[in-house]
Amino acid sequence: MSSSPDVLSSNYSASNSVNPDELARRIAELGDWFHNLDLCGVHTAPDHFLGDFPNVKWKDIAKEIPDDLTGASVLDIGCNGGFYSIQMKQRGAKRVLGVDVDDRYLNQARFAADTLKLDIEFQKLSVYAIDEVEGQFDYVLFMGLFYHLRYPVLALDKVIKKVKHRLVFQTMIRGSENPFHAEPDYKFWEKKIFLQPDFPAMYFIEKSYSNDYTNWWIPNRAAVEGVLRSSGLQLFSHPEAETWICTPHHVLNKGRYILDRELDGTL
Repeated sequence: MSSSPDVLSSNYSASNSVNPDELARRIAELGDWFHNLDLCGVHTAPDHFLGDFPNVKWKDIAKEIPDDLTGASVLDIGCNGGFYSIQMKQRGAKRVLGVDVDDRYLNQARFAADTLKLDIEFQKLSVYAIDEVEGQFDYVLFMGLFYHLRYPVLALDKVIKKVKHRLVFQTMIRGSENPFHAEPDYKFWEKKIFLQPDFPAMYFIEKSYSNDYTNWWIPNRAAVEGVLRSSGLQLFSHPEAETWICTPHHVLNKGRYILDRELDGTL
């Protein structure tokens, strides 16, 4: 299933009759879980402060994903405990690759996939190196990671290189949740526009937010939509408040990716 399974998951083989006490013990050994997964009737994070997370989001997002993904390829960036990778594989995706930089989450994801007997690949990889992954994927999931990045737009522009069909993008948002229709240009001395609450804004967290020092940039809705469009994506649907499903539209500029032209100063 994965090239380097952790010790706990490699020693555990799921069967049709799972001992729930043993399963609960193994789950606890893997540390605190952020994804509440149902592993053969045992939940990994039943007391999650967000409720049944991330299923509370998935129930709306799932309506925008085909029930049958037979033959499709999926890249799950920042896969955490593997909830979304598992959902996509259970819909029949041919290949699912989940990547994360946190060994604890990767160990949890591998264990969950092993327990459910699902053939999912997991790899330790930074989003900033995602363009090193070979090929493109029919579905790319970039969920719950954007606001944890010090260089979020750089990461997004790298992610876009991997999108063949759909990008499922989710981020925490704060501030205005209203859309904003920007003018083509603003005069240099125009300042009042920046005081409008709906104007695209990214809130920088200097110290910590929600006891998490990795919460760096939290956008409002208009900023999310503006960044996605400016990166060459077309907004296909908005299934829930923090999630957008996008398609590649004009991700190439003069035949090259926007990121590459920006980095060599020709954009």
